[in-house]
Amino acid sequence: MNKQPKIAVVGLGYVGLPLAVSFAKHFKVFGFDINPQRIEELKKGIDRTGEVESEQILNPNITFTTDEKVLNKADIIIVTVPTPTDKYKNPDLTALKKASQTVGRNLKKGAIVVYESTVFPGCTEEVCIPILEKESGLTWKKDFFVGYSPERINPGDKKRKLEDIVKVVAGDTEQTAQTLANIYGKIIKAGIHIAPSIKVAEAAKVIENTQRDINIALMNELAMLFDRLGIDTRDVLQAAGTKWNFLKFEPGLVGGHCIPEDPYYLAYKAREIDFHPQLILAGRRINDYMPQFIAQKVVKLLIKTGKVVQNSKILILGITFKENVPDVRNSKVAELIKELREYGIQTFVYDPIANPQEVKKYYGIELLRSPEEQTPYDGIILAVKHNEFLKFRLETFKEWVKEQSIFVDIKGIYPKNLFSRHFSYWRL
Repeated sequence: MNKQPKIAVVGLGYVGLPLAVSFAKHFKVFGFDINPQRIEELKKGIDRTGEVESEQILNPNITFTTDEKVLNKADIIIVTVPTPTDKYKNPDLTALKKASQTVGRNLKKGAIVVYESTVFPGCTEEVCIPILEKESGLTWKKDFFVGYSPERINPGDKKRKLEDIVKVVAGDTEQTAQTLANIYGKIIKAGIHIAPSIKVAEAAKVIENTQRDINIALMNELAMLFDRLGIDTRDVLQAAGTKWNFLKFEPGLVGGHCIPEDPYYLAYKAREIDFHPQLILAGRRINDYMPQFIAQKVVKLLIKTGKVVQNSKILILGITFKENVPDVRNSKVAELIKELREYGIQTFVYDPIANPQEVKKYYGIELLRSPEEQTPYDGIILAVKHNEFLKFRLETFKEWVKEQSIFVDIKGIYPKNLFSRHFSYWRL
């Protein structure tokens, strides 16, 4: 490996772009993506995800392109494409396989291919490497080498950036692993952990989000239980959280393309070896049910306040899968909206962060230009904790609604005692 290797990053989304701009501080980088619009925007210093500043994107050390032939110039090729699930909740490796074909066609001798996409244990060696060999005509561990370094970027998190999160790396040989540790070590301040094998690194990544999914599922199940008991879940968690070893998870809608997807990858591999996971899938069932549960609660609240459910008007604040992030893919708020509409409820969505064109594309929903656009409403649902929503005050909400209206605070961010005096207030 050259002392100053050239690095290519395949896929320039939430994971690939921050990686590319960080490496560009030390190396020559090729940023490759199949989306021409994305490449043109990046050439102008525009990142629609809001993760990277313009001056970092315009670093002359980075070449953004849709020309796959640049991969042949790279000593290290890092693949950061999405790995979702299909409608049957099985791994959808389409993007990963296509990326491997593209890399294989342009793979030069001596190069190292690194996968950062989340996969099930064994995927890199069982699925990706055979494609690389077939497309390149080269032999693994002789003509090229492979590593795995799971992405850990937390979109929208300004405190824990790429450089501040410990990086796990693994290689097909000790030398590959050490080379990757040295390369990533140039940009990661928090340190490098070398896993003993690629499978271990793959498994480590997939259980990180599985563990989080199960913990949130427990909170969601408790929220449903306490709702029946007439107990406020947030009050219970606040009291329990005074113990030093209580894990401070909260109930909520679990969307995005990590936490809701990764457990299915692990479950898929488990079934393949005739092991039938129970807790992993139980957590998924609970979290997938939450939009339906909240919709049912909204209907009950409307009835309780004397509203006619059919054609009642509800303002929904937020549709992205996470606060202060524009990404709307796999948004559970969209599922909540679908559930509400099945009851005949009119839903109006305001989200200052989301891209209106993407919301229209994925869900057929027209975003409001302002919350006041369709006033008065029969109720309001706070679905996403955007910073802008934290500035809203009680008097503002009161101006938007009719008398005897409901307020569903999914994220529990507004003062319960105050809002309960003016609304039929409920929080998850």
